[in-house]
Amino acid sequence: MGAQQVRERFAELYGAEPEGVWAAPGRVNLIGEHTDYNDGFVMPFALPHRVTAALSRRDDGVLRLHSADVEDGIVELRVDALTPQSDQDWTAYPAGVVWALRAAGHAVTGADIHLTSTVATGAGLSSSAALEVVIALALNDLHGLGLQRWQLARLCQRAENIYVGAPTGIMDQTASACCEQGHALFLDTRDLSQQQIPFDLAAEGLRLLVVDTQVKHAHSGGEYGRRRAGCEKGAALLGVDALRDIPYAELDAALARLGDEEEVRRLVRHVVTEDERVERVVSLLRSGDTRAIGPVLTEGHASLRDDFRISCPELDLVVDTALAAGALGARMTGGGFGGSAIVLAEAADVDTLTKAVEEAFATAGFRAPRVFEAVPSPGARRLV
Repeated sequence: MGAQQVRERFAELYGAEPEGVWAAPGRVNLIGEHTDYNDGFVMPFALPHRVTAALSRRDDGVLRLHSADVEDGIVELRVDALTPQSDQDWTAYPAGVVWALRAAGHAVTGADIHLTSTVATGAGLSSSAALEVVIALALNDLHGLGLQRWQLARLCQRAENIYVGAPTGIMDQTASACCEQGHALFLDTRDLSQQQIPFDLAAEGLRLLVVDTQVKHAHSGGEYGRRRAGCEKGAALLGVDALRDIPYAELDAALARLGDEEEVRRLVRHVVTEDERVERVVSLLRSGDTRAIGPVLTEGHASLRDDFRISCPELDLVVDTALAAGALGARMTGGGFGGSAIVLAEAADVDTLTKAVEEAFATAGFRAPRVFEAVPSPGARRLV
């Protein structure tokens, strides 16, 4: 749905034109999974799929929310009554951003909001972060708050951690807020320093496919939180602030110090090796050796499957089938327990790979996957 259509629908709902229309994208993480809440490195890029929002300010303390994708009608809330973890519905994400802004001292006094999205939910593509960021950016612009993109990302993370109750890291919100077209974002999640790394696959005859397994996941579920708690336990046992502080060259010694804490050992091994994989991919892209990142992606999947244990049969089938059909590399992406995988391939092999994955899913009796090309796209922005 284009910006004009969103404007027109807002006017139908609320009886007046909106003050503006904004968009924020979903993201794919090229490499660097479950490292963000360990102060580590990540490398996402923005998708063309986005959440679009039309907004107008209100000064009566009322927050009215409408989504074109949910049959709830207009949901009305009071901004002074917003309470963390009081809402388990989709409205928790935009309401959480309003709560976070107000908790940080910004005088947000209500809004009329209409939303529509092309980011698949539960697919590991950060639909929730896109929803949060588009609201934060719009309110920042309308109220003249002067917050920078990284600050908006921090507030959105706070909304998701505290208001929604999902213990996510900072990567998703920063990717949606800060990514640039034609680039992947090399992000240090400790200090939020950023480097935009050129990532023009088409110019090299390559494609990156996203395979949405249609297996849904939820970050607020217990398994994600248990992985995070296990990483924090590992850092405490090793006497460091975060697993980011364990040098790759000292990994074996660190694992030996963990003794019989086998589950913690596996989590530590994944995080430390994944940080090293991010740095390796950055180096390869900078040197122009893009095809060589394929095996690194595949290494990452094996680590997520065997050490972090957050894959599932559908994700493993995508990776195994794609590699057998000639892919340069493949791995699951996102929080895990479902969602999507990415496949790096020669452009000429896309149809063959897609057919192979679809046939493998049919043979296994799985729901048909959704396959599309991931093109590095712009971050959040005002459209009108």
